[in-house]
Amino acid sequence: MSIGTAKPSAEEQQQVKHYFVGTLSLQDYYSASLFESQVISLLGTLFQHSDYALMAGGSMMYIDAVCDGIDDIPTIDEETRATMKQRLAEEGLQKLCEELQRLDPEYYEIVDRQNPKRVVHALEICTMTGRTYTSFRKRSQETGVRRQERPFRIVKIGLNREREELYRRINARVDEMMRKGLLQEAERVYPLRDLNALNTVGYKELFEYFNGRWSLSEAVERIKGNTRRYARKQLTWYKKDPQIRWFHPDQKNEIIDYIITQSS
Repeated sequence: MSIGTAKPSAEEQQQVKHYFVGTLSLQDYYSASLFESQVISLLGTLFQHSDYALMAGGSMMYIDAVCDGIDDIPTIDEETRATMKQRLAEEGLQKLCEELQRLDPEYYEIVDRQNPKRVVHALEICTMTGRTYTSFRKRSQETGVRRQERPFRIVKIGLNREREELYRRINARVDEMMRKGLLQEAERVYPLRDLNALNTVGYKELFEYFNGRWSLSEAVERIKGNTRRYARKQLTWYKKDPQIRWFHPDQKNEIIDYIITQSS
């Protein structure tokens, strides 16, 4: 899945040591909580030899888990799980999204509303606990104070572009992924399409093409649109974090100066 996940190239991995790349199979269970524990353990080793470690990416809950800690999400009881599964089958995803918007409007704004697993899980938490799913996130949105202290300093850098430029680059990137063989890559994993790991932008749209529901051109346009939508959700999530200092990606010198200043 190197193309669809934008896996760092062999050359990039030779230039800079990468971690957590290509370490899981599609069938492996993984979570933000597991990521947190593994990264914290790795950092204990890295900081013995270096003053800096760089974590990059846009998976919101995974980044927050390392920086702020992650709360113990309650285990869903079987009755709630069965009820919500039945409701999804009978009422459809749209109805459940409308209920999530009413019960937890903050999470509704950032969740992938095309992903039934995430919508259903949030509703399970809401109905079982009487609290919003958002309330179980560790970092206080009101104060920006971390509840889980870390034995190292965290400097947060946000990268953003003008909306028109961002969208143009997203569209061009999808076209380049198709030229590199995203269609063939998706075709190889199509037999495993029901796995949650493949319910992601780039694969689920091409699966609809294989199913005969969309033309290839429509599937590609859907990938572009869903990627743009995900970019907006990333910005919505991260804009609430007052610790992030925002830069244009071309401001390389300013970014390095800021890191040095914050680390001194």
